[in-house]
Amino acid sequence: MSAPPAPAATPGTPAAGAPLRPGEVLGDGTTGRTRAVGRWRRLRPWLVVAAVLVLGVLVLLLPAPPSSTTPGAPDNAGAGGARALAQVLERRGVEVEYVRTTGAAEAAAARGGTVLVVGDVWLLPEQVERLADLDNDLVLVDAGWALSLVAPELTAGGDVSPRGVRTAACDDPDAVAAGTVSAAGSVEDTSGAATVCFPPAGGPATEGAYVVLEQDGRRLTALSDLRPLTNDAIVDEGNASLALRVLGRHDHLVWYVPSLDDAGAARPDDGGASLTDLVPWVRPVTLWLLLVLAVVVLWRARRLGPVVAEPLPVVVRSAEATRGRGRLYRRGRAHGHAAAALRAGTATRTAHRLGLPRSTPAPALVDAVARASGRPSDHVEQLLYGPPPTDDAGLQRLADDLHHLESEVHRP
Repeated sequence: MSAPPAPAATPGTPAAGAPLRPGEVLGDGTTGRTRAVGRWRRLRPWLVVAAVLVLGVLVLLLPAPPSSTTPGAPDNAGAGGARALAQVLERRGVEVEYVRTTGAAEAAAARGGTVLVVGDVWLLPEQVERLADLDNDLVLVDAGWALSLVAPELTAGGDVSPRGVRTAACDDPDAVAAGTVSAAGSVEDTSGAATVCFPPAGGPATEGAYVVLEQDGRRLTALSDLRPLTNDAIVDEGNASLALRVLGRHDHLVWYVPSLDDAGAARPDDGGASLTDLVPWVRPVTLWLLLVLAVVVLWRARRLGPVVAEPLPVVVRSAEATRGRGRLYRRGRAHGHAAAALRAGTATRTAHRLGLPRSTPAPALVDAVARASGRPSDHVEQLLYGPPPTDDAGLQRLADDLHHLESEVHRP
């Protein structure tokens, strides 16, 4: 004889294979919807973590954007970039070599030509000295303090007037060809040896937005403002003419825009130095953080695998365990769980007494119990699979009714 069925004590499942009617509740008083909500709340943090990881992987796998957003970069097509100027120079036969490190600028400058330095925010004095040692023509744009190191006679002027149209007011051929430019700021010549052009309105003749100085056989050019070279202003006034003449003097142009990760980079011939060489504590701190993260993951991660059976230190009698569970149900007012246990026990014993197999669905079990006890099928279904009681009195009545039902069931 096969083992009797054990009806489920969970809500929404009256018995194996039996569909649940809408709104029907069993056992502990929950429904399929409430169980789904609880399951979703438990899985939601893990789903969020998985989504963040997937998003991070997708970001890493995405290709780099076709153009950068670095101000003054020759591959930046935005308003603050200089892609238009770089493309026009290339059409005129000038090879534009874009670099972001001092070492790369030195290596590219070995081929001759002009070296353009855009900005001095990320430059260190040691890097500026290395640029000053080059034999190439230098063009420094918006590089105030760096210009003072390369040429002490040139300093950032005190002009703070807003950007406006300025005339050449000098005899430099490039400035005369441009005529006017729209620029701000100024570079001051304290020695009188440089050619100063495009002075501010009402300013001294020793200050201008464009200064040219012959220095040790090379040409040093300083621009106080980056805007005349940008895509947004290259077509204004004579900006394009001045930029093309200054940067197109040679067929090779090294376009150097300093970057943060180039801070303090060593010369190419001494093996190079990275950011971790300048800040030696970065690597050990990073390794320590990774170790802490691994320990936290191992500590908080859910253990997987089968449950390990361990022998109990004492033997607990089944009657004592049953009473203890009953006390816990009563203390927690878990009337639904207690009712589910009572119904499951009654259904198991009555099915075993009637010789029904474990796979018997709930309707078949109800019909068999109704025929054996002489009670209506609706009454039997209400007792075995009805809603859970809500108080102690209801639980007591259910226990008595199940006891009477079980006593009335006899093998046919």
